[in-house]
Amino acid sequence: MAAPAHVPLVVATRGDAVENVHYGSIAIVDRTGRLLHSAGDPHALTFTRSTLKAFQALPFVREDGPKAFGFDERELALMTASHSGEPFHIAAVDGLLGKARNHWRRMKCGCHVPYMYETLGRTPPPHQSFDPRYHNCSGKHAGFLAWCRLNNAPIDTYVEPDHPLQRRIREEVAGLLGADPDALVVGIDGCSAPNLALPLDGLARLWALLAGGGAGDATDALLDRLFAAMTAHPEYVSGTGRSDLHFMKAGAGDWVAKVGAAGVQVLGIRSRGLGIAIKIADGHPDARFVAAFATLRALGLVEPDDAELARYAKIPIVNAAGLETGALRPVLELAAH
Repeated sequence: MAAPAHVPLVVATRGDAVENVHYGSIAIVDRTGRLLHSAGDPHALTFTRSTLKAFQALPFVREDGPKAFGFDERELALMTASHSGEPFHIAAVDGLLGKARNHWRRMKCGCHVPYMYETLGRTPPPHQSFDPRYHNCSGKHAGFLAWCRLNNAPIDTYVEPDHPLQRRIREEVAGLLGADPDALVVGIDGCSAPNLALPLDGLARLWALLAGGGAGDATDALLDRLFAAMTAHPEYVSGTGRSDLHFMKAGAGDWVAKVGAAGVQVLGIRSRGLGIAIKIADGHPDARFVAAFATLRALGLVEPDDAELARYAKIPIVNAAGLETGALRPVLELAAH
């Protein structure tokens, strides 16, 4: 239960003064896990949250599940998504469920108002109701159910930590990191599925491996397929007006990006063989984007006026009357190793 040694990464200003400080840590590694740059505590134990989703899909891809059920690459991308619940997302969820002969009533993720309403500045229609398909994690859960169909595994208990699928996910992650699957720290995510806590540099290594381009073995080929689906269809991983869509569009097929709840952001940079993992200690969602942009700038990967990402160079703080009262600004410094 020791507290990580986080450092200031982002400040919130009011006028010309600093009002709040958002602490956190950053780890930047290569495919071998060698730490290249860091801020704060690069080994801080960090719940992966939704940044785990691509690796939660790995057992299904390893067993050629997409071919078995006829899933296309958009549907595969949705299995890794924290989607916005836009109509094309729901259509893809329906595709995942229907092709594997499943129903949304079997999904254990619960439901919430789709992100699209907040992101697009809309109000849900009166009396609109939502079912689990609209949950941002529904693609992942539809994929879980498909794995159960493929393996004739129990469906009602698919989110239990000792379910065969959840054990397989831990084995996949542990195998990539050279760890003992039984030693991984397990918690329960917001969507009711088991979630893993990893050292921040371990999480960064997963994303370096995902973006790595493959070293020729079978697992690299599987990761390359997930990378290709996510980077070809970033709108299915994220949604209109969402950050991961912006980051992956800016990367033009070279970067894969994923947010996680509670202030987590990861990126994999194929051309540089890098994995980047960021944790904002207080979970502030916008602070992670400011930290991500500043990290990419420090690595020489973006310019301050980048057309797609300049919105994250600083993020204005606006009050209810529309007045800009301050901004989120980066203060992070990366140390080379």
